[in-house]
Amino acid sequence: MRKLSLDALAREQAARAAAASSGRSARTVFGGHEQVLRQTLIALTKDASSAEHESPGEATVFVLRGRVRLVAGDEVWEGRQGDLLLVPPARHALEAMEDAVVLLTVAKTG
Repeated sequence: MRKLSLDALAREQAARAAAASSGRSARTVFGGHEQVLRQTLIALTKDASSAEHESPGEATVFVLRGRVRLVAGDEVWEGRQGDLLLVPPARHALEAMEDAVVLLTVAKTG
């Protein structure tokens, strides 16, 4: 058994994002490429974003801190601390409306 403090990891990733020229930082906390389930902490500074990309499979974004916007074409969903966003099975991007940390959970299909 293993225990992780998402709060401590969120602080660490937020500090790394703040120091990075891209305004982003990420760390896989569970799973990996060889497994179906993967959880990744992603920190974004205000106005930073992930590039638009294809859906990796079934996925959710749980907002641990801050506010984010999930954009898929003309559809936009906003989330704040405590919100769970369901990632659409389409090209999408994640944008930080303020400094934010999210937990991305993916169950790869195919």
